Amino acid sequence: MAKDEALKEKEQGNAAYKTKNFSKAIEHYKKAIELDPSEITFYSNLAAVHFEKKDYEESVKVCEKAVEVGRENRADFKLIAKAWNRAGNGFRKLDNLKAAKTAFEKALTEHRTPEYKTNLSEVEAAIKKQEEEAYIDPSLADAEKLKGNERFKNGDWAAAVKHYTEALKRNPKDAKIYSNRAACYTKLNAFDLVIKDCDASIGLDPGFVKAYLRKANVLKAMGQTQKAMDVYSKAMELDPNSDEAKNGYKDCAVKQYSGRSSDPEEVRQRAMNDPEVQQIMSDPAMRMILEQMQSDPQAVQEHLKNPAIMQKIMKLKDAGLISMSYR
Repeated sequence: MAKDEALKEKEQGNAAYKTKNFSKAIEHYKKAIELDPSEITFYSNLAAVHFEKKDYEESVKVCEKAVEVGRENRADFKLIAKAWNRAGNGFRKLDNLKAAKTAFEKALTEHRTPEYKTNLSEVEAAIKKQEEEAYIDPSLADAEKLKGNERFKNGDWAAAVKHYTEALKRNPKDAKIYSNRAACYTKLNAFDLVIKDCDASIGLDPGFVKAYLRKANVLKAMGQTQKAMDVYSKAMELDPNSDEAKNGYKDCAVKQYSGRSSDPEEVRQRAMNDPEVQQIMSDPAMRMILEQMQSDPQAVQEHLKNPAIMQKIMKLKDAGLISMSYR
């Protein structure tokens, strides 16, 4: 009899909740709990009302009680998971991210749903961001940068990278540190990382000429003369008096228009400095296509009908690795 009365109170609570009459809903849910204190859903519904009222501390407290009651009465694991998830949302609103993470993890141990996984991922990302922000200290960044500069002067570029990396954790908004680390990567022949750091530096300070020059110099070393010329050109716009930009642009122009080397090995080495060419040449499907083109030159016409393959073939042609004739 009491259970039936409790369910009636729950239904009245649900009706009040839908009309946003939260005080009435709380009254009914509490009455339902009095009549049947062993039913987890009454607690979960009560917690939901407190959440809507922005009384997050009370919502979390009721959720924890719901889990306790659910365990004692062997409630469906999905209902226990729901209570933990709601507690996690409450903790998140209270900016207690570590408690929220724990609650969402407990929800997932009971029942895995996309919603619970998303909630956990979001909280983990927020915790990581908080930790990164708490780690920021420009004065310590400057100290690490100086250590990096000293290591660089001594030719210990790998150690310099470590100091610059630590400096960036302490101050991720310093464009010069990215540029300094790019200089280390240049010495270590990690050209793709040089470009990445130069781009990061330019993103933070679009007027920082040194970052453009470092990027252009590496592109030139990789044999990507047209891209290098574009970057040198931008550097000259920012600093018309930069001899390094002028000379770099001039060197690229000479290479661009003096024709390719007749030495196949030199052409191959220069082309393989390009990460995009490396990726294409390491693709087994592309290697099969290239072999087919050698045995059947007309096969190229079929492959050129595929835009993705055509783009890769044209890249290899521009790099001087393949030649093509058209009929």
